Amino acid sequence: METVDLDIKLFENHAQVDSTLKMVRQIAGDLVLFGEELELIAITMNGKPLTAEDYQQQAGTLTIANAPDEVVLEIQVRICPQTNTALEGFYMAGSGDETMFVTQCEPEGFRKITFYPDRPDVLAIFTTRLEADKRYPTLLANGNLVEAGEVADAPDRHYAIWHDPTNKPSYLFACVVADLDVLTDSYTTSEGHEVLLEIYAKSADIDKCDVGMQALKDSMKWDEVNYGRAYDLDRYMIVAVSQFNMGAMENKGLNIFNTACVLSSPETTTDSRSFSVKAIIAHEYFHNWTGNRITCRDWFQLCLKEGFTVYRDQSFSADQQSSAVQRIDDVATLRAHQFAEDAGPLAHPVRPESFVEINNFYTTTVYEKGAEIVRMIANTLGAENFRKGTDEYFRRYDGQAVTVEDFLSALSITDSKIESFIDWYRQPGTPMVSGHQYYDHAAQTLTITLSQQTRHVSGFAAPKPLPIPVATALFDKDTGDIVAERMLLLDQATQTFTCENIAREPVVSLLRDFSAPVQLNEIIKMRFGIFAQT
Repeated sequence: METVDLDIKLFENHAQVDSTLKMVRQIAGDLVLFGEELELIAITMNGKPLTAEDYQQQAGTLTIANAPDEVVLEIQVRICPQTNTALEGFYMAGSGDETMFVTQCEPEGFRKITFYPDRPDVLAIFTTRLEADKRYPTLLANGNLVEAGEVADAPDRHYAIWHDPTNKPSYLFACVVADLDVLTDSYTTSEGHEVLLEIYAKSADIDKCDVGMQALKDSMKWDEVNYGRAYDLDRYMIVAVSQFNMGAMENKGLNIFNTACVLSSPETTTDSRSFSVKAIIAHEYFHNWTGNRITCRDWFQLCLKEGFTVYRDQSFSADQQSSAVQRIDDVATLRAHQFAEDAGPLAHPVRPESFVEINNFYTTTVYEKGAEIVRMIANTLGAENFRKGTDEYFRRYDGQAVTVEDFLSALSITDSKIESFIDWYRQPGTPMVSGHQYYDHAAQTLTITLSQQTRHVSGFAAPKPLPIPVATALFDKDTGDIVAERMLLLDQATQTFTCENIAREPVVSLLRDFSAPVQLNEIIKMRFGIFAQT
């Protein structure tokens, strides 16, 4: 897919969508487009109208056999956002004076707007024209505003044309037709580009958008400093919607948020809730590079964009408040929810290999455990080498749809063992780490033996040892001073580590900062062949 031109005209009881798709053949075979709940009005290929004999329309697909290698496909469909209660595709939110029309296309909602190869690895340049009655003065879509005005032969209607110059998959498409107020600000990027910032909300809520606006500017600055990533469009828009079935969505340049995730007032919102708003805004902004500019080859790679972005928003939040408090909160969430998922009948790998319904992929295992894998890699590499790896990731794959293996390949440029972390994505369950320690007074050495074991989840292959970074510190038992620190990498079923030149028996601290998403069992202290529990 090279370019997509959309013309969406909203009327009282339906919408008409005219799409022009410019495509070039990649592989042999029929041209197959996905479409659901669409009324096909007309279809033209390379200027020639097609009849019912020229294509085959079945439940969910439209197939054209013998399509040429280069195709310009013009499709006209009718949809009914007013009766779309699935909150997917293009739908009506609210009623009466509160009525607005919005989209939600992740993971497979775009096929409810027009016929399209609706997969995350199909990237294209989108230009969108919106037309509606003037009682909806807000007309928004992805990208930069090209043109706006009245419809020539209908003075009660108006239009806006938006162009997104970046290749994106259809799940990142968004548009909004509404009557909203807007809070505006601006931000100048590290590259000297001035960006218009806009948060749209109902007039009664616009005074609750200042916290979100500051969080957006803080996120843009943080991403430049920590990852060298500057924003790329002329404007960045957030829209608050009360009827939205996700917390927030990172559509390119036009984020749509549930009102609960963007509105915050110091007079009426708790500190913890306000901080949650900041974290969610940061998460969706960080997706601009980790999810949008570099996206997923298929939905099995959901953990790639979500795990990396959750790690990034957790790091941002740690820098905004006490890093220790943030880490405690993140680990508490992981242990309360993801560990329970791993221990029960719904246990699944961070990257599942099959699904019945793609919406079931949005789990704490994919998100939170996915973030912990990225954290383990960052801990193993250290800050400098992790930054080199992420720089390489952005350099290699900008504008592409990639896999977890691609991600690990880029991060491994300074340490090849990083590619072994792929097994964390493949097998379910929470590893249990246990072991014993022995201090040799005469040799002044401390020996730590660690073992790992993961329960076998039915339906999956027998688990194998995973690379587990165990952040370790040795403390002087009298002064409390740290006498040695090491990052131990437990990557075998049982492994022994030795620390030399330890003048006297220390107090051992393992799994510091919760350096891996594992359960740490009791460590046995061994003296003269006798085990003493500690």
